[in-house]
Amino acid sequence: MTMTESATLKDQARAARAASRRLAAATTDSRNAALLALADALQERQAEIIEVNQQDLAAAEEAGMGLHLTERMTLNPERVAGMAEAARVIAALPDPVGEVLEQKTLANGLKVERIRVPLGVIGVIYESRPNVTIDIAALCLKSGNAVILRGGKEAFRTNALLAEIVRVSIEQAGLPGGAVQFVNSTDRALVGEMLQMKDDIDLMIPRGSAELVHMVAEDATMPAITGGVGVCHTYVDSAADVGKAVDIVLNAKTQRPTVCNALDTVLVHAGIAVDFLPRMAKAMRDAGVEMRCDRRALSVIGPTGSQPIGEGQGSAAPRITAAAPEDFGQEFLSLVAAVRVVDSLDEAMEHIVEYGSGHSEAIVTEDKAAAERFLAEVDAAAVFHNTSTRFNDGGEFGLGAEVAISTNKLHARGPMGLREITSYKWVVRGDGQVRE
Repeated sequence: MTMTESATLKDQARAARAASRRLAAATTDSRNAALLALADALQERQAEIIEVNQQDLAAAEEAGMGLHLTERMTLNPERVAGMAEAARVIAALPDPVGEVLEQKTLANGLKVERIRVPLGVIGVIYESRPNVTIDIAALCLKSGNAVILRGGKEAFRTNALLAEIVRVSIEQAGLPGGAVQFVNSTDRALVGEMLQMKDDIDLMIPRGSAELVHMVAEDATMPAITGGVGVCHTYVDSAADVGKAVDIVLNAKTQRPTVCNALDTVLVHAGIAVDFLPRMAKAMRDAGVEMRCDRRALSVIGPTGSQPIGEGQGSAAPRITAAAPEDFGQEFLSLVAAVRVVDSLDEAMEHIVEYGSGHSEAIVTEDKAAAERFLAEVDAAAVFHNTSTRFNDGGEFGLGAEVAISTNKLHARGPMGLREITSYKWVVRGDGQVRE
């Protein structure tokens, strides 16, 4: 069921709840069959998906939406193939439903087990990224959860088509298509309505801007994953390998700058600044990155205006300028990075405490003791040594995909895969025992 004039959001929630009970009892084989059917359908309907996505992109560009939104919502053959592959990977993962977490026999003969079960109905409010429709639907299907999807208006046509493809695939496998509900309206009032449906939705997940995340944190009446805003740092220690550090920083910033695990601030130890900063600055400028530097970093690499990248190219290199106070602690979601020189590992970690969001933090160093201190003491969902923060991702961590990257400490932290959208229950078997 999708939302029509006669189907209210409440109707959809009831349909999702009913479907969730059937889905939780379904066999692993049937849920996997639905995922494989989905993967095949995505590839078979690739041209149609891309054509509809182009309509959304044209409308977004006409509305003046920024690059960080249009880049995220763009689908091409590679990205559609990636969604199909994610569905296949998820199908191949172990089924979490029914996993025995603990079992014991008590002195009175009772047999007690703690087993993994689906959460029930998950609500997702998201912006810009159509792949979220597939990733979350696939993870919910595998873990026995129903889901209510409310995508943003900027990718409405694409999301509606993808949700239809999911439902058809589920039904082909003999499972209830109502397990995936798509809110077929861009009315913003429905977001507020969803957040009040604590009796119908077991967990709410926002995927999008800081404003969306904060709104859900304030207004949701059910448990919600309200982290996920990424202000990510890479600290280049005095014992870093300079070549390795340049490659890591460049990858963390430029591999996909519009996502939450992309680098925002580079912290550089004063002892390596003279060697590292000029090489980093050249690599970053060649890649089109604007750098906003503190006074000490500027004293090493110098401020620049926009200058031609090369003779006859007719384009300008990005600037290197003095950082404003608000540049530190900023999630840029673009080809902009803040740079600061620090005098010690402790000063770097203090900066992260003040400005970080608890998402992804990295150290580049050949000093094992410094690395272990950083990994142990920095409080973030994921911490990295000598590698890029871009690896903080459900697919990269072997989870198949993710419903979110949580910076919460309860109920899940980091990339949320299958196990993170389940709960557990106690199963007790007896033979007539009564409590005295």
